[in-house]
Amino acid sequence: MSMSPVEGVALAEIDSGGGADAPKEKGFVGRSPGQLAMLRLRRDRTAMVSGAMLVFFVVVALAAPLIEAFYGISPRDQFQAKLDGFGMPLGYAGGVSGEHFFGLEPNLGRDIFIRLVYGLRTSLLIAFAAAVITAAIGIALGALAGYLGGWLDAVINWITDLTLAMPFLIIALALTPTLTLRFYGERDAVSPAFGVGVLIAVFAIFGWTGTARLVRGQVIALREREFVEAAKASGAGLAHMLFRQLLPNIWAPILVSFSLAVPQFITSEAALSFIGVGLTEETPSFGRMIYQSLDYLQTDPAFVFFPGITIFALVFAFNLFGDALRDALDPKSSR
Repeated sequence: MSMSPVEGVALAEIDSGGGADAPKEKGFVGRSPGQLAMLRLRRDRTAMVSGAMLVFFVVVALAAPLIEAFYGISPRDQFQAKLDGFGMPLGYAGGVSGEHFFGLEPNLGRDIFIRLVYGLRTSLLIAFAAAVITAAIGIALGALAGYLGGWLDAVINWITDLTLAMPFLIIALALTPTLTLRFYGERDAVSPAFGVGVLIAVFAIFGWTGTARLVRGQVIALREREFVEAAKASGAGLAHMLFRQLLPNIWAPILVSFSLAVPQFITSEAALSFIGVGLTEETPSFGRMIYQSLDYLQTDPAFVFFPGITIFALVFAFNLFGDALRDALDPKSSR
């Protein structure tokens, strides 16, 4: 009976130990491909450092309300008394002190540190939600197109090409205010959750194409393999073929694609917030903070430094971990 590549690799690892009669002192243990990838990942210092940074950022984002409670300052609190007559923070480096770790925003006097904490929460929420939705859409459409082929494959490819041909920035600029006016009046206060939902929807509309093409190509390469033909001969249905035979053998490139999509959505959210699309003024965001700091580059460089270095470290850690994950999941990798 034919075996899938995953089962073949696992069996080869077990056979390399010499079977049940092999001497125990050799210490060979059969490992699955996932265990081998985890072993490579643990040996990679870059992966461990970047992974630790990502865990730190995620913990900070999840603990934002707790940090606010201990810090004693809300992201909406304003400290006008600590600004001079020109609206600039009093003190060193934009008002950095034991009470305000990263100083205050010019003009409004809001605390930069707590707004960065909630901005991190906003960016990760949008990026992970968009990555999950786009991955689900891309996997479903790509698997169906690659396995069934025919007219369905042609239609999905046509939709993919049409989506790729659409200018993302122009449509985002036009779609966001249109949806806002559809649900809110010109004088109504827009809910922060609505702005977050609109950005996730915009990313979901345009972000699934890469995953769909990746999955389609992988499924086409696997659908003629012996283990797939054997499953067909045994009368397996469509769901069994997709979720039990094909997708388990292409989880590695899907996982790498997901890990690299998250930082792309983080930078895209910051770029859209920078030009005032999607999120409201009350919603903390890296892009909006950087945009507001442009007028104070010479007088208060700390205002742009802290959000800039935070988003740089976040995206850099994601990219490093994604590259390390790709190397760990590649059986031919020398790392």
